[in-house]
Amino acid sequence: MKRKLLSVMGVAVVFVCVIFTYANWPMTPLPSGTKADSVLVLKGERKLILLLNNQKVKEYSIALGGKPIGKKIMEGDERTPEGRYRLDYRNPNSAAHLSIHISYPDQNDVAQARAKGVSPGGAVMIHGLPKGCGYFGRLHRLLDWTDGCVGVTNPEIEEIWRCVQEGAPIEIRP
Repeated sequence: MKRKLLSVMGVAVVFVCVIFTYANWPMTPLPSGTKADSVLVLKGERKLILLLNNQKVKEYSIALGGKPIGKKIMEGDERTPEGRYRLDYRNPNSAAHLSIHISYPDQNDVAQARAKGVSPGGAVMIHGLPKGCGYFGRLHRLLDWTDGCVGVTNPEIEEIWRCVQEGAPIEIRP
C-alpha cells in the first residue's frame, strides 16, 4: 500500500512539473527593435494581435474579464470593452506585472452608462499576471479571470510594453 501511494505521488509530482514547465516554457521573442503601431483584440478568439501598417507582427493568447460576452456597460460588470480606443499611459508599478491603460471610457461609453444611471468604470488595462503569480504562466488562459482587462503572461506584457508606444490605437472586437 505504501509503495502504491509513493508511486501515485511520484506520478503526480511529475505531472505538476510537466504542467508548470509548459506554462513557463520561453516564448520565441520578437527581434530587438521590433515595433507595432496598433493593437487588435479579438475577444471571441481570445487573441491580442500587434500590427505594423495593418500587418500582423505577433499574436498572443489572452484572458479577459469574468463575463466577457458583450460590450462593457458599467464598472464591475467584468466585461472587456469593445470599440476603438488608445493606449494612453503605462503603469510600471501596477498590482499586475506591468500594465498599459486603454482609454475606455470614451464619450459614448460615458453617455451610455449615464443613461442607465451607472458608472462606466475606467481602469481597463492590458497587463501581466498579478504580482507573485507569474509562475502560472500560460495556465492563466484557462480562465477569464480579469475584471474586464486583457491579461497576458509576464514575458508577453514585457514584449508588448517594448513594441507599442503610448498613444497607439487599439481596437477591441467581439
